[in-house]
Amino acid sequence: MGKELSESLARLLTEQRNPVSMNMDRLSTEEILRLINSQDKLVPLAVEREIPYIMRAVEMIVESFRKGGRLLYFGAGTSGRLGVVDASECPPTFGTDPKIVVGVIAGGHPAMFKSQEGAEDNPAQARKDVDAHGVTALDTVCGIAASRRTPYVVAAVTRARELGAKTIYITTNPRSEFDIDVDVAICPEVGPEVLMGSTRMKSGTAQKLVLNMLTTTAMIRLGKVYENMMVDLQLTNQKLVERSKRIIMMATGVDYDRAGEVLEQAKGHVKSAIVMIKANVSLDEAQKRIEAANGFVRGAIGEDPH
Repeated sequence: MGKELSESLARLLTEQRNPVSMNMDRLSTEEILRLINSQDKLVPLAVEREIPYIMRAVEMIVESFRKGGRLLYFGAGTSGRLGVVDASECPPTFGTDPKIVVGVIAGGHPAMFKSQEGAEDNPAQARKDVDAHGVTALDTVCGIAASRRTPYVVAAVTRARELGAKTIYITTNPRSEFDIDVDVAICPEVGPEVLMGSTRMKSGTAQKLVLNMLTTTAMIRLGKVYENMMVDLQLTNQKLVERSKRIIMMATGVDYDRAGEVLEQAKGHVKSAIVMIKANVSLDEAQKRIEAANGFVRGAIGEDPH
Protein backbone atom coordinates (compact mmCIF):
# COMPACT_ATOMS: atom_id res chain seq x y z
CA MET A 1 0.00 0.00 0.00
CA GLY A 2 2.77 2.41 0.96
CA LYS A 3 4.72 1.75 -2.23
CA GLU A 4 1.58 2.12 -4.35
CA LEU A 5 0.78 5.47 -2.70
CA SER A 6 4.33 6.66 -3.22
CA GLU A 7 4.17 5.75 -6.90
CA SER A 8 0.77 7.43 -7.21
CA LEU A 9 2.09 10.64 -5.67
CA ALA A 10 5.16 10.53 -7.89
CA ARG A 11 2.91 10.77 -10.95
CA LEU A 12 1.13 13.91 -9.76
CA LEU A 13 2.27 17.19 -11.31
CA THR A 14 1.87 18.99 -7.98
CA GLU A 15 4.31 16.50 -6.38
CA GLN A 16 7.10 17.06 -8.90
CA ARG A 17 10.24 19.08 -8.24
CA ASN A 18 10.14 22.55 -9.76
CA PRO A 19 13.28 23.08 -11.89
CA VAL A 20 13.33 26.84 -11.24
CA SER A 21 13.69 26.41 -7.47
CA MET A 22 16.27 23.62 -7.23
CA ASN A 23 18.75 25.92 -5.49
CA MET A 24 16.21 27.79 -3.37
CA ASP A 25 18.01 26.94 -0.14
CA ARG A 26 21.04 28.92 -1.36
CA LEU A 27 19.13 32.11 -2.11
CA SER A 28 18.90 35.31 -0.08
CA THR A 29 15.64 36.33 1.55
CA GLU A 30 14.80 38.73 -1.27
CA GLU A 31 15.68 36.17 -3.93
CA ILE A 32 13.41 33.56 -2.31
CA LEU A 33 10.54 36.05 -2.14
CA ARG A 34 10.97 37.04 -5.79
CA LEU A 35 11.09 33.37 -6.80
CA ILE A 36 7.86 32.60 -4.95
CA ASN A 37 6.22 35.69 -6.40
CA SER A 38 7.28 34.79 -9.95
CA GLN A 39 5.60 31.38 -9.54
CA ASP A 40 2.48 32.88 -7.96
CA LYS A 41 2.02 35.05 -11.07
CA LEU A 42 1.31 31.89 -13.06
CA VAL A 43 -1.78 31.03 -11.00
CA PRO A 44 -4.33 33.53 -12.38
CA LEU A 45 -3.43 32.47 -15.92
CA ALA A 46 -4.06 28.83 -15.05
CA VAL A 47 -7.43 29.78 -13.55
CA GLU A 48 -8.30 31.87 -16.62
CA ARG A 49 -7.97 28.79 -18.83
CA GLU A 50 -10.64 27.08 -16.71
CA ILE A 51 -13.31 29.80 -17.04
CA PRO A 52 -15.53 27.73 -19.38
CA TYR A 53 -15.72 25.02 -16.71
CA ILE A 54 -16.09 27.50 -13.85
CA MET A 55 -19.00 29.04 -15.77
CA ARG A 56 -20.77 25.67 -15.99
CA ALA A 57 -20.23 25.14 -12.29
CA VAL A 58 -21.71 28.55 -11.44
CA GLU A 59 -24.83 27.83 -13.46
CA MET A 60 -25.29 24.56 -11.58
CA ILE A 61 -24.89 26.33 -8.24
CA VAL A 62 -27.37 29.06 -9.19
CA GLU A 63 -29.88 26.41 -10.26
CA SER A 64 -29.48 24.66 -6.90
CA PHE A 65 -30.02 27.90 -4.99
CA ARG A 66 -33.11 28.81 -7.01
CA LYS A 67 -34.62 25.38 -6.30
CA GLY A 68 -33.98 25.66 -2.58
CA GLY A 69 -30.80 23.60 -2.62
CA ARG A 70 -27.34 24.29 -1.28
CA LEU A 71 -23.66 24.37 -2.20
CA LEU A 72 -21.55 22.06 -0.05
CA TYR A 73 -17.76 21.94 -0.14
CA PHE A 74 -15.89 18.80 0.93
CA GLY A 75 -12.13 18.90 1.34
CA ALA A 76 -9.18 17.89 3.51
CA GLY A 77 -6.24 19.88 4.86
CA THR A 78 -5.65 23.19 3.09
CA SER A 79 -8.36 22.47 0.53
CA GLY A 80 -10.92 21.76 3.25
CA ARG A 81 -10.01 24.91 5.15
CA LEU A 82 -10.44 27.01 2.02
CA GLY A 83 -13.92 25.59 1.52
CA VAL A 84 -14.88 26.36 5.11
CA VAL A 85 -13.52 29.91 4.78
CA ASP A 86 -15.45 30.58 1.58
CA ALA A 87 -18.66 29.22 3.10
CA SER A 88 -18.24 31.22 6.31
CA GLU A 89 -17.79 34.47 4.39
CA CYS A 90 -21.03 34.21 2.41
CA PRO A 91 -23.48 35.18 5.20
CA PRO A 92 -21.82 38.51 6.15
CA THR A 93 -21.03 39.37 2.53
CA PHE A 94 -24.27 38.35 0.84
CA GLY A 95 -26.77 37.99 3.68
CA THR A 96 -27.25 34.29 3.02
CA ASP A 97 -28.45 31.74 5.53
CA PRO A 98 -25.37 29.90 6.91
CA LYS A 99 -27.01 26.65 5.79
CA ILE A 100 -26.97 27.66 2.11
CA VAL A 101 -23.20 27.41 1.55
CA VAL A 102 -21.57 24.78 3.76
CA GLY A 103 -17.92 23.87 4.19
CA VAL A 104 -17.03 20.38 5.42
CA ILE A 105 -13.44 19.45 6.29
CA ALA A 106 -12.10 15.95 6.90
CA GLY A 107 -11.58 15.61 10.63
CA GLY A 108 -14.29 18.12 11.50
CA HIS A 109 -13.95 21.37 13.42
CA PRO A 110 -10.59 20.53 15.09
CA ALA A 111 -8.98 20.11 11.65
CA MET A 112 -9.47 23.81 10.94
CA PHE A 113 -6.90 24.67 13.59
CA LYS A 114 -4.64 21.64 13.88
CA SER A 115 -3.56 19.37 11.06
CA GLN A 116 -5.25 15.97 11.09
CA GLU A 117 -3.92 14.68 7.82
CA GLY A 118 -4.93 11.06 8.54
CA ALA A 119 -8.56 12.14 8.24
CA GLU A 120 -8.15 12.53 4.49
CA ASP A 121 -7.69 8.76 4.13
CA ASN A 122 -11.11 7.89 5.58
CA PRO A 123 -13.67 7.39 2.77
CA ALA A 124 -16.19 5.77 5.13
CA GLN A 125 -16.31 8.96 7.21
CA ALA A 126 -16.79 11.02 4.06
CA ARG A 127 -19.89 9.04 3.17
CA LYS A 128 -21.19 9.47 6.72
CA ASP A 129 -20.54 13.22 6.55
CA VAL A 130 -22.44 13.54 3.27
CA ASP A 131 -25.39 11.66 4.74
CA ALA A 132 -25.23 13.65 7.99
CA HIS A 133 -25.59 16.88 6.00
CA GLY A 134 -28.71 15.55 4.29
CA VAL A 135 -27.45 15.95 0.72
CA THR A 136 -30.23 15.64 -1.86
CA ALA A 137 -30.75 16.02 -5.59
CA LEU A 138 -31.39 19.74 -5.04
CA ASP A 139 -27.82 20.33 -3.88
CA THR A 140 -24.50 20.90 -5.60
CA VAL A 141 -21.50 19.25 -3.94
CA CYS A 142 -18.00 20.49 -4.70
CA GLY A 143 -14.96 18.39 -3.86
CA ILE A 144 -11.66 20.23 -3.41
CA ALA A 145 -8.36 18.34 -3.59
CA ALA A 146 -5.12 19.53 -5.16
CA SER A 147 -4.07 15.93 -5.85
CA ARG A 148 -7.51 14.83 -7.14
CA ARG A 149 -6.92 11.47 -5.40
CA THR A 150 -7.71 12.36 -1.73
CA PRO A 151 -9.85 9.39 -0.56
CA TYR A 152 -12.12 11.48 1.70
CA VAL A 153 -12.96 13.93 -1.08
CA VAL A 154 -13.41 11.32 -3.78
CA ALA A 155 -15.76 9.33 -1.53
CA ALA A 156 -17.77 12.44 -0.58
CA VAL A 157 -18.35 13.40 -4.21
CA THR A 158 -19.15 9.81 -5.18
CA ARG A 159 -21.72 9.53 -2.39
CA ALA A 160 -23.26 12.89 -3.32
CA ARG A 161 -23.61 11.70 -6.90
CA GLU A 162 -25.34 8.52 -5.70
CA LEU A 163 -27.86 10.75 -3.91
CA GLY A 164 -28.57 12.66 -7.11
CA ALA A 165 -26.67 15.86 -6.30
CA LYS A 166 -24.81 17.79 -8.98
CA THR A 167 -21.06 17.46 -8.48
CA ILE A 168 -18.01 19.66 -9.05
CA TYR A 169 -14.37 18.76 -8.46
CA ILE A 170 -11.54 21.29 -8.13
CA THR A 171 -8.01 19.95 -8.59
CA THR A 172 -4.74 21.54 -9.67
CA ASN A 173 -3.54 18.53 -11.63
CA PRO A 174 -4.06 18.18 -15.41
CA ARG A 175 -7.49 17.58 -16.88
CA SER A 176 -6.00 14.86 -19.08
CA GLU A 177 -5.37 12.79 -15.94
CA PHE A 178 -8.77 13.44 -14.32
CA ASP A 179 -10.75 10.21 -14.03
CA ILE A 180 -13.49 10.87 -11.44
CA ASP A 181 -17.16 10.81 -12.48
CA VAL A 182 -18.47 14.34 -11.85
CA ASP A 183 -20.62 16.88 -13.68
CA VAL A 184 -17.89 19.51 -13.91
CA ALA A 185 -14.16 19.25 -13.26
CA ILE A 186 -12.19 22.47 -12.73
CA CYS A 187 -8.48 21.84 -13.25
CA PRO A 188 -6.24 24.92 -13.09
CA GLU A 189 -2.84 23.44 -13.92
CA VAL A 190 -0.41 25.42 -11.75
CA GLY A 191 2.60 23.13 -12.18
CA PRO A 192 5.02 21.92 -9.51
CA GLU A 193 5.13 23.95 -6.32
CA VAL A 194 8.16 26.12 -5.63
CA LEU A 195 8.53 24.03 -2.47
CA MET A 196 7.96 20.46 -3.63
CA GLY A 197 4.57 19.09 -2.56
CA SER A 198 3.53 22.16 -0.55
CA THR A 199 0.11 22.49 -2.14
CA ARG A 200 -0.90 25.24 0.28
CA MET A 201 1.03 27.52 -2.08
CA LYS A 202 0.14 27.78 -5.80
CA SER A 203 -2.50 25.07 -5.58
CA GLY A 204 -4.13 26.69 -2.56
CA THR A 205 -4.06 30.09 -4.25
CA ALA A 206 -5.71 28.67 -7.37
CA GLN A 207 -8.40 26.96 -5.31
CA LYS A 208 -9.09 30.17 -3.40
CA LEU A 209 -9.46 32.12 -6.65
CA VAL A 210 -11.88 29.54 -8.04
CA LEU A 211 -13.99 29.48 -4.87
CA ASN A 212 -14.14 33.29 -4.91
CA MET A 213 -15.40 33.13 -8.49
CA LEU A 214 -17.99 30.42 -7.82
CA THR A 215 -19.80 32.05 -4.91
CA THR A 216 -19.35 35.68 -5.92
CA THR A 217 -20.64 35.10 -9.45
CA ALA A 218 -23.52 32.93 -8.21
CA MET A 219 -24.58 35.63 -5.74
CA ILE A 220 -24.42 38.31 -8.44
CA ARG A 221 -26.63 36.14 -10.64
CA LEU A 222 -29.11 35.94 -7.75
CA GLY A 223 -29.41 39.72 -7.43
CA LYS A 224 -27.29 40.22 -4.34
CA VAL A 225 -25.19 42.92 -5.99
CA TYR A 226 -26.26 46.32 -7.34
CA GLU A 227 -23.81 47.74 -9.87
CA ASN A 228 -20.59 46.57 -8.18
CA MET A 229 -21.72 46.93 -4.58
CA MET A 230 -22.83 44.38 -1.97
CA VAL A 231 -26.43 45.16 -1.07
CA ASP A 232 -27.37 42.11 0.99
CA LEU A 233 -24.57 42.27 3.53
CA GLN A 234 -25.33 41.67 7.21
CA LEU A 235 -24.63 44.46 9.71
CA THR A 236 -22.70 42.27 12.13
CA ASN A 237 -20.19 44.93 13.23
CA GLN A 238 -19.69 48.69 13.13
CA LYS A 239 -17.48 48.52 10.05
CA LEU A 240 -20.27 46.86 8.09
CA VAL A 241 -22.80 49.40 9.37
CA GLU A 242 -20.63 52.21 8.06
CA ARG A 243 -19.96 50.38 4.80
CA SER A 244 -23.72 49.99 4.38
CA LYS A 245 -24.32 53.70 4.81
CA ARG A 246 -21.57 54.45 2.30
CA ILE A 247 -23.10 52.03 -0.22
CA ILE A 248 -26.48 53.73 0.16
CA MET A 249 -24.88 57.15 -0.30
CA MET A 250 -23.04 56.06 -3.47
CA ALA A 251 -26.06 54.26 -4.92
CA THR A 252 -28.54 57.06 -4.33
CA GLY A 253 -26.61 60.32 -3.87
CA VAL A 254 -28.07 61.06 -0.41
CA ASP A 255 -25.91 62.38 2.42
CA TYR A 256 -24.60 60.44 5.42
CA ASP A 257 -27.42 61.38 7.80
CA ARG A 258 -30.14 60.51 5.30
CA ALA A 259 -28.47 57.19 4.50
CA GLY A 260 -28.39 56.29 8.18
CA GLU A 261 -32.00 57.34 8.67
CA VAL A 262 -33.33 55.23 5.79
CA LEU A 263 -31.10 52.28 6.72
CA GLU A 264 -32.72 52.32 10.15
CA GLN A 265 -36.19 52.52 8.58
CA ALA A 266 -35.24 49.58 6.37
CA LYS A 267 -34.30 47.59 9.49
CA GLY A 268 -30.70 47.36 8.39
CA HIS A 269 -31.42 45.97 4.91
CA VAL A 270 -29.30 47.90 2.42
CA LYS A 271 -31.12 46.67 -0.67
CA SER A 272 -34.48 47.85 0.70
CA ALA A 273 -33.02 51.22 1.68
CA ILE A 274 -31.72 51.80 -1.84
CA VAL A 275 -35.08 50.94 -3.41
CA MET A 276 -36.92 53.11 -0.87
CA ILE A 277 -34.83 56.12 -1.86
CA LYS A 278 -34.51 55.58 -5.60
CA ALA A 279 -38.17 54.63 -6.11
CA ASN A 280 -39.44 56.96 -3.36
CA VAL A 281 -41.50 54.20 -1.75
CA SER A 282 -42.16 52.76 1.71
CA LEU A 283 -40.31 49.78 3.15
CA ASP A 284 -43.30 47.55 2.51
CA GLU A 285 -43.51 48.62 -1.14
CA ALA A 286 -39.75 48.29 -1.57
CA GLN A 287 -39.84 44.73 -0.30
CA LYS A 288 -42.72 43.87 -2.64
CA ARG A 289 -40.80 45.33 -5.58
CA ILE A 290 -37.64 43.42 -4.67
CA GLU A 291 -39.55 40.16 -4.43
CA ALA A 292 -41.27 40.80 -7.77
CA ALA A 293 -37.87 41.51 -9.34
CA ASN A 294 -36.42 38.23 -8.01
CA GLY A 295 -34.08 40.13 -5.73
CA PHE A 296 -32.60 42.51 -8.30
CA VAL A 297 -32.42 46.18 -7.31
CA ARG A 298 -32.44 47.31 -10.93
CA GLY A 299 -35.73 45.55 -11.56
CA ALA A 300 -37.21 46.90 -8.32
CA ILE A 301 -36.50 50.50 -9.36
CA GLY A 302 -37.74 49.99 -12.90
CA GLU A 303 -34.43 49.41 -14.68
CA ASP A 304 -33.61 46.41 -16.87
CA PRO A 305 -31.73 44.00 -14.55
CA HIS A 306 -30.05 42.24 -17.48
